Amino acid sequence: MLDVLEKYDILAAFWMTIKLTFFSSIGALVIGTVLAIMRVSPVAVLRRLGAFYVNVVRNTPLTLIVFFSLAGVGIVLEVNLVDPSSATSLRDNAIRWAMVALAVYHAAFVCEAVRSGFNTVPLGQAEAARSIGLTFGQSLREVILPQAFRGAIAPLGSVLIALTKNTTVASVIGVAEASALMKVIIENETASIAVFLVFALGFVVLTLPVGLFFTSMSRRLAVKR
Repeated sequence: MLDVLEKYDILAAFWMTIKLTFFSSIGALVIGTVLAIMRVSPVAVLRRLGAFYVNVVRNTPLTLIVFFSLAGVGIVLEVNLVDPSSATSLRDNAIRWAMVALAVYHAAFVCEAVRSGFNTVPLGQAEAARSIGLTFGQSLREVILPQAFRGAIAPLGSVLIALTKNTTVASVIGVAEASALMKVIIENETASIAVFLVFALGFVVLTLPVGLFFTSMSRRLAVKR
């Protein structure tokens, strides 16, 4: 088993998983927050668009979204997220499209998490904001969103853990993250059970502290009613 660990760069594979998680989570948080605002907007068209996005994306397999992002948009439509003349353009383009696909997919779940946070804000808070002359945007920024995020910390943590585990889907477009390397090692080496346990432990190390952190933060920042 030590020979296997020395032969393959497992740390680099997990570092790729961390990078995918980090950048995808930022994109998912931004897109998901915008969608959540659309879903509580007083404009009916925006509410319907937000609901349409969430329902369609949540019911579409992540593998299909990841594959379509690179094969459909990146290759067929020739939309490159990197300089195509670069020596590593194919690899880097696949990585960035994987990040986009993961962000787009998990934004639907972030939206529902943030919307659940909106539900924790008493209706009187919004009415009080309107009564002192705040617009819808000002009410969101100054009153509702800060409380909504505090109420959504726990579900957002669950989405982040799911995103971390779902980075394994990026292997379908050739991104060399942890699960892709595990598949290569199992195919080429004999210690398959030991290799599986090593990678399983790696994902536990990545996700367990996240769960504990978000649980602690949700208790500390819970709005007292």
